[in-house]
Amino acid sequence: MTHSVACVIPAYRAAATLAAVAAGLRRSLPGATLVAVDDGSRDETGAVARATCDRVLAFDRNQGKGAALRAGFDEALALGAEAVLTVDADGQHDPAEAPALVAALASADVALGVRRRGDEMPLARRLTNGLSAAAMSALAGTSLPDPQSGYRAFRRAVLERVAPLGVRYDYETDLLLRAATSGYRIASVPVRTIYGAGSHFRSLEDGALVVAAIWRHRGALWSRHRRSGVPLEQVGGTAAASGGPA
Repeated sequence: MTHSVACVIPAYRAAATLAAVAAGLRRSLPGATLVAVDDGSRDETGAVARATCDRVLAFDRNQGKGAALRAGFDEALALGAEAVLTVDADGQHDPAEAPALVAALASADVALGVRRRGDEMPLARRLTNGLSAAAMSALAGTSLPDPQSGYRAFRRAVLERVAPLGVRYDYETDLLLRAATSGYRIASVPVRTIYGAGSHFRSLEDGALVVAAIWRHRGALWSRHRRSGVPLEQVGGTAAASGGPA
């Protein structure tokens, strides 16, 4: 189904790594459309994107990963993609894993690339990853073992119907929680991770935004509990247990 797949690549100051990411996707998903979003970079990211990708969107200033993903999703849907893969431009995601994520959509609505939480993952990231996985799985009523992973695949319907909030990394958190609590099926796909490139995640500012997104969903579930009388621990899983919206 690679002819109907779009790969959205949010890119910020990724001139040194974007070409290899695009080349890897060409090999692993021949026929897929590559959509790069240059998020206000001041290096040669835009030029590399224009040389290696099929569609390039460019912001005049840095707006955040969420804004880049939203623009990329809109472009992918306008192109008619039935499946959309998100891949970071920093080389952390191995493009060879992309077919497994797309294939998982045969029986799921969202495929989440799950990194091994071992010694190769930086300690601080292991801790925050484990805490967010526990909190978001409880809210979603389904297992989300690596909710901070940006390596994901979506069926078209999810992106058409789910409208997440946020403009930075909280957008990804909100998107995943809204999809899960709306009843979309989430598949977990083990993926290899290549550490080395510096992260643009701001520990304090972006961490606070992610926590706020999780807390918003906690508040929404509490309101549903108060209105419906359903026990709070069951509210998050009610939709997710249905196997997808009708």
